[in-house]
Amino acid sequence: MPDTLGDAHQSLADLVYLRLREQIIEGEHPAGQRLVERELADGLGVSRIPVREAMQRLEREGFLTVQARRGAFVADFGPADAEHFFAVRESLEALAASLAARNATATGIRGLERLLARTRKAAEAGRVRESADLNADFHRAIVDLSGNPLLRDMMAPLDGRLRRLFRLTSDAETSAPMCTEHQQLLDAIKARDPEAAAALARHHVAGTRAFALQVLGRQTPGR
Repeated sequence: MPDTLGDAHQSLADLVYLRLREQIIEGEHPAGQRLVERELADGLGVSRIPVREAMQRLEREGFLTVQARRGAFVADFGPADAEHFFAVRESLEALAASLAARNATATGIRGLERLLARTRKAAEAGRVRESADLNADFHRAIVDLSGNPLLRDMMAPLDGRLRRLFRLTSDAETSAPMCTEHQQLLDAIKARDPEAAAALARHHVAGTRAFALQVLGRQTPGR
């Protein structure tokens, strides 16, 4: 990823941001690890400027915490963090589903159907990480189909946290039930039923919250 990619400098910072975010989501940089700007720049083959900008963005989105005189550390994602995340996500996901039931195009609905089919195939094959990523894609697609650019902008920073949460908590046992709930949500959107879509979205997020908190609680020392 050299500085001479030929794109604008901000594009390089975006690439570095996406790379570092994915490494955190994948667990290559686990919670509590200190990230050193110079070492990251050397590892990615870029200057320190795009790394600095990427780290600032990751801090704003909750992936990093900066401690005075100590540096930047990968943020934890424990039960308390999940509670805050789900409190926000439940309302916004319900709104997105309701708006998608009103505004989704036939092309957009076919896209959701294809995503769900791919998710089922990955789940049946036991490809848990791929299934988790596709589940996150499904939720993002519903936001896109809402037709509300402000909601899309509000949800965008949550997408990475959702993917990180799915990677931390998903397993083969949860993939099939999640596909079933996604099918119900898709059916409500196809039926142009905003109230049912919103209720199903809330129910789905509540179920995900309960399971995630259970898993994260087991992962937290002293619990």
